[in-house]
Amino acid sequence: MTKKDLGLLILILVVGLGVYLVNPLFLSPNNLANTANLIALFGLFSIAQGFVIITGGIDLSVGSMIALLGVLFVDMVGRLGVPWPLAAAIVMGIGLLLGLAHGLLIARLHIQPFVVTLCGLLIYRGASRGYTADATAGFPFGTTYPGLDFFVARPWGIPTSVFVLAVVAVIAWIVLHRSVFGRYLFAVGKNEEAARFSGIRTGAVIIAAYTICAGLTAIAAIFFAMYTRSVSPSSHANFYELYAIAAAVLGGFSLRGGEGSIVGVILGTILLQVLQNLVNLLGIPSSLNFAVMGTVILVGVLVDQQWGSFRERRRIREAARTANGVAD
Repeated sequence: MTKKDLGLLILILVVGLGVYLVNPLFLSPNNLANTANLIALFGLFSIAQGFVIITGGIDLSVGSMIALLGVLFVDMVGRLGVPWPLAAAIVMGIGLLLGLAHGLLIARLHIQPFVVTLCGLLIYRGASRGYTADATAGFPFGTTYPGLDFFVARPWGIPTSVFVLAVVAVIAWIVLHRSVFGRYLFAVGKNEEAARFSGIRTGAVIIAAYTICAGLTAIAAIFFAMYTRSVSPSSHANFYELYAIAAAVLGGFSLRGGEGSIVGVILGTILLQVLQNLVNLLGIPSSLNFAVMGTVILVGVLVDQQWGSFRERRRIREAARTANGVAD
């Protein structure tokens, strides 16, 4: 755990204590379980966003992709009668293909990630609304689907999504911090041209990052569809990409690329959900949520920028002292 992560953990504890003092219901078993479930759901696609941000890119299509894949999953299982494991596999496959398309457009055609994923945001949202004719996709009333309870079960009082997030986080941590591919991701984010000259296939690394992002987003889409039990394509997962970006930035991911940690993005997700809980418990209008997210992203970017400037000044001072020592 880095100093940034430790500082974020302390901030979470302080905010959590403040929320508890305002409303003791914050630590009620039901509220803790609900909050843990939301942390897990948002954590899945926040980790996904982190893989893209670390390369110096961004994915603005996350929320719309969750809506589109959620609509497809619910419709296949509820209306078409497709067995849910097959429906989940199809949704995963579509998600991976969408991520692959993003990566190819960015790495091969050299279109800016902002443009590619902004187009994805519009296309996927429009496709989901067109597919349902702007109607809500849901499961027929009174129907049961053996096995689907897995997505909403709470063994030992802990939501299944928390266990899934734990597995994904461990794998993502190993990939990002203990593998050659992870080092390639950091290298591409720091300086893509230098990474290319050092022999790294930067295009393949970027394509893989966007594919991983979309794959994890597909998993989150299935869990969100089961959490809400219905999907309204016009509003489902609206602006969720902002939550993911905010969590990543709070967790130490630099929007310039080349920096970040899995522990940090999970802590960032926890902090956002604790703040969300505070808003709910205080009875603050939910319309202010986006204002909170915007403020969090702005503060995170400012802190990241100032921290980078501080480290650069310190590096220059240390280099100057070293040079003076050698001269003496």
